[in-house]
Amino acid sequence: MAVWALGINHTTAPLDLRGRFAFALDQIAPTLQGLRQSLAGASARHPQIETAIISTCNRTEIYCAGNETAVDHTLGWLAQSGGVSPALLRSHSYALEDGLVARHAFRVASGLDSMVLGEAQILGQMKDAVRAAETAGALGTTLNQLFQRSFAVAKEVRSSTEIGAHSISMAAAAVRLAGQLFEDLSDIKVLFVGAGEMIELCATHFAARTPKAIAIANRTLERGEKLATRFGGEVMRLADLPERLHEFDAVISCTASSLPIIGLGAVERALKKRRHRPMFMVDLAVPRDIEPEVKALGDVYLYTVDDLATVVQTAQANRQAAVAQAEAIIDAGVQSFMHWMDLRSPPAGAAGAAGGAAVVPLIQQLNAQTDAWRAAEIARAKKLLARGEDVDAVLEALSRGLTQKMLHGTMAELRAGDAEARAQTAQTVSRLFLRSQTKSSL
Repeated sequence: MAVWALGINHTTAPLDLRGRFAFALDQIAPTLQGLRQSLAGASARHPQIETAIISTCNRTEIYCAGNETAVDHTLGWLAQSGGVSPALLRSHSYALEDGLVARHAFRVASGLDSMVLGEAQILGQMKDAVRAAETAGALGTTLNQLFQRSFAVAKEVRSSTEIGAHSISMAAAAVRLAGQLFEDLSDIKVLFVGAGEMIELCATHFAARTPKAIAIANRTLERGEKLATRFGGEVMRLADLPERLHEFDAVISCTASSLPIIGLGAVERALKKRRHRPMFMVDLAVPRDIEPEVKALGDVYLYTVDDLATVVQTAQANRQAAVAQAEAIIDAGVQSFMHWMDLRSPPAGAAGAAGGAAVVPLIQQLNAQTDAWRAAEIARAKKLLARGEDVDAVLEALSRGLTQKMLHGTMAELRAGDAEARAQTAQTVSRLFLRSQTKSSL
């Protein structure tokens, strides 16, 4: 089984390119179906392909598992879905295979690959992506094992290190920037566009500074009302936003819209009504919620997720010891995952090439066989005890019955074949059954 991953993130691709490959959770299932069909059609060796997609503001990553790697085909499919050339996507993407996939997934889950080092939000986003893949029927044993181990490693990193102790969240960074523009945040009116997790985090941070007014604009009023009630604010329809934009000093937007919802014209009209009093705007959405041309306006201070990078990467030196500890935990996790993968691979050598059997199925067969022998001997012993037979004699018979069943095939092999075959069998039997005696004689 081969594992590979293809992705773009905040360090490899600009914001607008990342926006082309942003998938909402409700788009994951049909997208995964299209990818699996494409891979299956490209090769007869990919009928049972496993796939998952992680899509956040800062990254879009495809994880796959199959009989053989198909990185180029995956890249071509993703480029087509985003409407760009494979060459352009390749220049801004990274492709990983096998152990490097595990290392990357573990680092992402642990917050080591995030714009905000140590942030915890990515772990929840990964879990959402895995649930979506599982619901779509695209997740198999290999990727499920990869992600479950990712979550376990992330939990150990967060409980054993201080990786998140000094992190500055995107929400806190937005408040810090607003504080640089406005002398007193308690004198401003703040509008939040959207009602998702990121907006909730931002609203929590801004609410702690007790602004003059808070409003939530959302496509679904019910969800907006719930958030507005929590922070003592008002809710408004998204359609009313252009006419009321001028009322707010700060606007923070993060929706799942595929097109900008705050245009240049609406902001220009708002500034005119405000008599050019400054507006602070933060666009945390990918793709963008606010048209990029807005940034050129003289009285607007517009920040995107990428613009916040320099703010959130403070206190880096204080986290280096925690990072080293986290990497050590991840190293151990990668080794464990690769060992698990090796057990599922066909054995090397002629026997493996001829039989093509994996170790795990063989182990399962051995366990099933020994369980059957054990059950048979226990049933026989119970019958003897029910007839009143001596307990010591029954136990003796049970142990002899088990050992005879277990050694029957081995004894038959030792007596069969020519002298050379018997000698090879004898060496194997000694290694398997006489290990302690062999070690003690050395």
